[in-house]
Amino acid sequence: MGKFLAILLGVSALAAGVGMYYLQIYGFYDEVALTPGEDVVLMPLGAETPRPIAYADFEAIDADSSPIRYRACFTTKLTPAELSQVFALSDQKDPRNAPPWFDCFDAAALGAALKDGRATAFLSVKNISYGVDRIVAITDEGLGFAWHELNQCGKKAYDGTVVGEACPER
Repeated sequence: MGKFLAILLGVSALAAGVGMYYLQIYGFYDEVALTPGEDVVLMPLGAETPRPIAYADFEAIDADSSPIRYRACFTTKLTPAELSQVFALSDQKDPRNAPPWFDCFDAAALGAALKDGRATAFLSVKNISYGVDRIVAITDEGLGFAWHELNQCGKKAYDGTVVGEACPER
């Protein structure tokens, strides 16, 4: 009876581990439906409403389980130099990792390109979800990437410190 219980416990632990891995890497993600003219937007300097930019080859994933699971890839003929004269820059240099099966989004390569100046990050949408901003990065080769990042209000809200008056209502 002891061997049976040990095997049952081992199989149960293995099944739970495989299940958790699947749910984290594959389970909650959905492809984002293409919405032409609305998928890639940037925040103009001094404005509060984002404007669309020209893009092609758009693909994105998202999950309802977390506001920071959004990742997108696209191409554009606009250069970072052109865009930086009209749209607000972001200081984000460390994009969040995407699941390994979402091939177009390589966070390590994008982070290196952002740090050495081969890519530029822009603010896309402020507070797309409470405390979360959408960031768009464009490389010199015309590749574009988008992800969600916690802003100052989000960092405060999730680490338990007082949010303060500077943050919007939930």
